[in-house]
Amino acid sequence: MPKVSVVIPAYNAMAFLPETLESVLKQTFTDFEVLIVNDGSSDHIVEWATNITDPRVKLISQENQRVSVARNTGIANAQGEYIAFLDADDLWEPTKLEKQVRCLDDQPEVGLVYTWTLLVDQDNNPTGRIFASHAEGNVWEEVVANDMISSGSSPMVRRSCFETVGVFDRSLAYAPDRDMWIRIAFRYPFAVVKEPLLRYRQLPNSFSKNRQGMIQDLRQVTEKAFQSVPLELLYVRNRCYAIINLGLAWLGIDDGDYEKALHFRRQAFLHHPQVCFSENFLRLSLAIAMIRWFGPNGYDGVRSLTHVLHQRLLSVFT
Repeated sequence: MPKVSVVIPAYNAMAFLPETLESVLKQTFTDFEVLIVNDGSSDHIVEWATNITDPRVKLISQENQRVSVARNTGIANAQGEYIAFLDADDLWEPTKLEKQVRCLDDQPEVGLVYTWTLLVDQDNNPTGRIFASHAEGNVWEEVVANDMISSGSSPMVRRSCFETVGVFDRSLAYAPDRDMWIRIAFRYPFAVVKEPLLRYRQLPNSFSKNRQGMIQDLRQVTEKAFQSVPLELLYVRNRCYAIINLGLAWLGIDDGDYEKALHFRRQAFLHHPQVCFSENFLRLSLAIAMIRWFGPNGYDGVRSLTHVLHQRLLSVFT
């Protein structure tokens, strides 16, 4: 039996899937199987897979049922003690599996270990952003409010966790990851490897760009999270909606509409006044002021310069 099962859902993903698979096969930890779940693709994935000679790689084909069902298919067929998920357009650094396996082996009480995430463009160039969180242990409040994990390609999970909390919710098209991590965090401690071992590819036609669908899913996940929690945890609910509204305000910034951003910033404050002391709120307020003073083009110019500086700094450390 392999130690780790790597589950890669794939739907018309051949533009990136070969590079993604290569990043798995280059791992320093080698005791794994790779389950590529072909979710009704119309590209040449089946023909491509027949030429894969590594016996650890298997292709499972099903009718198109979206990512949650594809991951559940992978879980059902997994033989490993640990399961790691990888989207078909993301990349892993070579030591990712090794360091996560070591973490779970050393801490048997931990249900999930995640890593820091480096955002890259479609050509695998750093965008200047890293998702880095130090949250570990009992992190339910942090996961439900802020989802510090950021990507479904980051965590490694004990397979026994799914026997306890169930599998991915197929009714969620845009936020099944967040729902799953919340459910696991309610019962198990988390751990983190504090290195950017995931390269999270940002694509212009990303599925997550469907804003209305994402908003609806986030609301559904939030309400679901608080259905059966103790009364003393209900105060976190307002913080969740404050952070969601900050996200909507940033979408207003992306649209160059500072009035929309102002509206959602106010909604965030009304839900949870303490949010005004957060770094996110302060950066948002600065962005709103810049659009008001200099217009969307002026703000975009400053943001582009900031991204260039971030990329140069990242090139020094990555």
